[in-house]
Amino acid sequence: MKIKFIFICALALFAQIRLQAQQKTKLELTDLFDLEYVTNPSISPDGTKVIYVRNFKDIMTDRDYSNLWITNTDGTQNRPLTQGNHRDVSPVWSHDGTKVAYRSNQQDEKMKLFVMYLDTKVSVALTNSANPPGSVSWSYDDQQLAFTQFVPKAKKSLLSIPGKPEGATWNEAPIYIDDMKYRGDGAGYLKPGNQEIFTIGIAGGTARQWTSDEFDYGSPLWSKDGTSLFFSANLNENHEFEPTNSEIYQLDLSTGSIKALTSRFGPDRTPVLSPDGSQIAFTGFDDTFQGYQVMNLYVMNTDGSGIKNLTADLDRDAGNPQWESNSKGIYFQYDEKGDTKIGHVTLTGKIRTVVEGLGGLDIGRPYNAGDYTVSSNTKFAFTLGGADHPADLAVWSDGEIKRITALNDDVFSYRNIGKVEEIWWKSSFDQLDIQGWIVTPPNFDPSKKYPFILEIHGGPFAMYGTSFSYEVQQYAAAGYVVLYSNPRGSTGYGQDFGNSIHHDYPNHDYADLMSGVDAVIEKGYVDTENLFVTGGSGGGLLTAWIVAKTNRFKAAVVAKPVINWSTHVLYADNPAFFTKYWFPGNPWEEPENYAARSPITFVGNVKTPTMLLSGENDYRTPIAESEQFYAALKLQGVETAMVRIPNASHGLVNRPSMLMSKSASILSWFNHYLNKK
Repeated sequence: MKIKFIFICALALFAQIRLQAQQKTKLELTDLFDLEYVTNPSISPDGTKVIYVRNFKDIMTDRDYSNLWITNTDGTQNRPLTQGNHRDVSPVWSHDGTKVAYRSNQQDEKMKLFVMYLDTKVSVALTNSANPPGSVSWSYDDQQLAFTQFVPKAKKSLLSIPGKPEGATWNEAPIYIDDMKYRGDGAGYLKPGNQEIFTIGIAGGTARQWTSDEFDYGSPLWSKDGTSLFFSANLNENHEFEPTNSEIYQLDLSTGSIKALTSRFGPDRTPVLSPDGSQIAFTGFDDTFQGYQVMNLYVMNTDGSGIKNLTADLDRDAGNPQWESNSKGIYFQYDEKGDTKIGHVTLTGKIRTVVEGLGGLDIGRPYNAGDYTVSSNTKFAFTLGGADHPADLAVWSDGEIKRITALNDDVFSYRNIGKVEEIWWKSSFDQLDIQGWIVTPPNFDPSKKYPFILEIHGGPFAMYGTSFSYEVQQYAAAGYVVLYSNPRGSTGYGQDFGNSIHHDYPNHDYADLMSGVDAVIEKGYVDTENLFVTGGSGGGLLTAWIVAKTNRFKAAVVAKPVINWSTHVLYADNPAFFTKYWFPGNPWEEPENYAARSPITFVGNVKTPTMLLSGENDYRTPIAESEQFYAALKLQGVETAMVRIPNASHGLVNRPSMLMSKSASILSWFNHYLNKK
C-alpha cells in the first residue's frame, strides 16, 4: 500500500508539473521581435499558386526583414522562394505565370528590380541604380517591365557665394529652397529631382527613361498592344498648391507624347486596364475641399470617353480595383465599421460583398489595413486579419475561405493575450452611434476592478477595427482594460460621419470618447480612480484636448500631437493641403478658428500629469508641437516629461525597437501614477 501511495503521489506531481508547463504567460515587450505577418499576396493568373511576402524581425540588428514564399492555393507545398536577412517585396506575376518581378536589397543593400524564373528559381537583377525602383507592370508579351524611379536633378539657386580657397576647410554650402513642399515625413528634406517613368527588357541592360521634367509620375501600366503606358500624375501648372488634383494620362511609346484622359478637378488615381484592353478602372472624387471625401470607383474607355461612377451608392471609399476576367465587373477593397472587405461592382453599378475579414497589416495599433489579389478564374488571395493574430495568408475559392498560414501560433501557444469585445454607444453630444472595442487583460475576472486606458486613433480620417495590436495587447498584459474606438471623423461609416468634423476637429470627438469611457465604466469592472488616456497624431491632439477639458484621468501620454494648429500647418510637410482642406483659410486669415481648435489655447486648464512622446525626425507633426506643450505645462507647474525617440519619423516604427520603446514608455508613465494618491 505504501508503494501504491507513493506511485499515486508521483502521478499527481507529474500532472501538476505538466499543467504548469501548459499554462500560458502574458505577452512581453520583447515578443515583438517574434511576431511575423504576411503582406503583398499575389495569386498566379491560373489561381493555382500564391506568392506572398513573409515579414519578420531580427532582435540583434533591430531590423525588419522579409522574404518571398510560394504555396499552392490549397495550402500544400508552402515553401520559401528567397531566404536571408534582407528585404524582398512586391511580387508581381508575369501574365504567362512563369516569372515573377519583385524588388529586393539582397545583393548590396541597394533596392533593385529583380525577375525570378520560377522553373529554376534563378533571380536576375535588372537595375543597379542608387535610387530604388517603384512598383512594376509587365507588358502583355512578358518581355518588358515599366516602373518609376527617382531621378536626381541639379537644384537652381539664386545664391552667389564665393568658393573656398584650395585646401581650406569650410562649412557645408548653404541649401537653397524654393519649393512649396520641401520635406516629407519619413524622407526628411527632399532632394531635388522627380519620380520618372522607365521601361526595361527582361534581358536587362539600360532602362529607358520616358519622362524628364519637374513633375512626379505615378506607377505606369501597359496597354494591351504594348504601344502605350497609362499612369496617374498631377501635371497641372498649379500642382504645388493643388496637390490632390491628379489625372489619368496616356504615354505614347512611339512618339513620347502624353495625353490627359481625365480633366475634372480632383484626384484620379490607380488606373487598371480591363482584360480585353478596352476600358480603364480608376478611383477618385470631385474635389470640394472638404476634410473627408469618399473615394469612388470609376470606369472609362481607354480614350477617356464614357466616364461612369460605379460606386456612387456605396458611400464607402473604394480602392485597389482589380478587373473580373470577363471585363464585365470590377473587384475593389473597402472599409466598413471596423472591417475591410472585397466588393464587386458590375459595369451597371450593382454592388455586392464577396469577402470579409481582410486586415492585420498594422502590428502596432489596431488600424484595419488589408490587401488582396484575384486570379483569372476568380480565386482570391488576401491578408486575413483578426484581433488575435496579425496578417496571415488566406485564399477564397467558390465561397470558401481557407487560412493558409498561422505564422504566430508558436508565440501564442505560450502567450496569453487579451480578449477583444465589440461595443456600441451613443454620443452625449447628439446621440450619434459610435463603435468601439474593449480589450480585457488575460485571465480577466469581471468581478474585479481594473485600471483603464482610453487609446485614441490618429488620422483623423482613419479606422480602427478587429485587428491584432501589439501596443494594445501590451497594455492588457500589464493589467489594464483598454478601450479603442472610431469617433466621428473616422472612415468606414460614410461621408457624413467622416466629414462631421469638417472645420471643427477636435471639438465633438470629446463627447464621443467620454461617452465611450462611461459605457465601459457601466460594466462594473473599471477602477474609476485609475483612468488613463493616450493617443498618437490626431489621437495625441485629442489626448491633449481631453486633459484640457477634464481632470478625470490619472495621467496621460500625448504622442506625436498637434498642439498649435497655426504652427502645425505652416511647419508640417504639406501646408498646401492642411490649410486648404482642414481650415477655412490661412492662420493669419482665420486666427480665431485656429486658436479655438488648438490645445495650447486651453493649456491653463490642465492638471493631469502628462508625458509628451515624439520622434525627432517627425515632419508630419513636428516635435516642436510636443515641445510647445511641454514648455507650457512646465510653466503651469503640471507634472510633465518629454520622451524623444531618436531617428524616428511620424510612425515611430522605423525600427522594431522604436515601437517597443514607445509602448514601454507609455506603460512606464501610467504605472508610475497607478494607484498614486
